[in-house]
Amino acid sequence: MPKVDICIDPMFPGTSLAERARRVADAGFPAVEFWFYDLKFDRPDKGEPVSAQEGMKRVAELAEVCRDTGVVVNNIVVNAPDAGIGGSLVDPADRPKYLKRLAETIKVAKDLGCSKMITCTGNARLGVSRGEQHKSVVDTLKAAAEIAAPAGVTLFLEPLNTLVDHDGYFLDSADEGAEIVREVASPNVKLLYDVYHMQIMQGNVLARIENYIDIIGHFHSAGVPGRHELSEGELNYPAILKKIDSLGYNGYFGLEYWPALDDAESLRQMRELTR
Repeated sequence: MPKVDICIDPMFPGTSLAERARRVADAGFPAVEFWFYDLKFDRPDKGEPVSAQEGMKRVAELAEVCRDTGVVVNNIVVNAPDAGIGGSLVDPADRPKYLKRLAETIKVAKDLGCSKMITCTGNARLGVSRGEQHKSVVDTLKAAAEIAAPAGVTLFLEPLNTLVDHDGYFLDSADEGAEIVREVASPNVKLLYDVYHMQIMQGNVLARIENYIDIIGHFHSAGVPGRHELSEGELNYPAILKKIDSLGYNGYFGLEYWPALDDAESLRQMRELTR
């Protein structure tokens, strides 16, 4: 089965990033991911900015836990879905802002031994053609690849659902996401296939995974509906994991969900589900 990582921001609210990683390691998972190095999430969807000094302290504490436990930081996020952090890919005027944020995030990631990052497109621009925005995403990612490649970094482009969680987001299709990645044509830019988001938008999950497995660099997952444990809802995650395994995927399968159970019990059950 694919290796599994846990997104730690929705887990164990009120504890430090480092403590969340330690508890995930104690639950038997080999890797974690998190959203932003300069925001803290004491409630799953509500982030509060931290100072540069505090942000780097959080990173140092997390790095120490990783050394102590052997847990890996698989990826962190460059920019916010709505582009409020790090800029937008759909707007050429935002390109310098985005590339600056990317360079800053690469420096942080190196302190964590992390070489993978998630990138979002930002929200669609009213009054601008989809083709023009698509081209801007491609052009920005080509420029980003020129920064990522020498640093040994891989970017994961993430489509999100616009029906439940991210109204207005530009990239809500894995099909268009795959088109963009193929147009960028860089080994340092891959597709993030989020099973939760794409089930809501498109369905036909197994077929799309098979169609795009050559350019998929990472997966996200959660139960549909609700975005809770993978054992809840309409998706058969054991079958999905089996399919991914049969396709020879050797990256991580990320669990990015909001626990409906006690966090520790939830992780125990997800460990059993994904064995």
